[in-house]
Amino acid sequence: MDEYMKAGQFKAKCLKVMDRVKRTRRRVIITKRNVPIAQLVPIEEKDRVVFGKLKGTVHIVGDLLAPIDEVWDANH
Repeated sequence: MDEYMKAGQFKAKCLKVMDRVKRTRRRVIITKRNVPIAQLVPIEEKDRVVFGKLKGTVHIVGDLLAPIDEVWDANH
């Protein structure tokens, strides 16, 4: 459920509101004269672990230690 907040109230409590949005993962819609003008939403945090990200995406066909000419001739 979204929270609505007047622009003046947001201005006075900006840092606390940002902390709450980060903690609760709920957006805050900022209004001016009861008209929505902006929204504060949490950022989607990406995985920072890179090692193993491509696991299962590469498939080895043939012998990796064989000379290139032999592998090429066997597959073509």
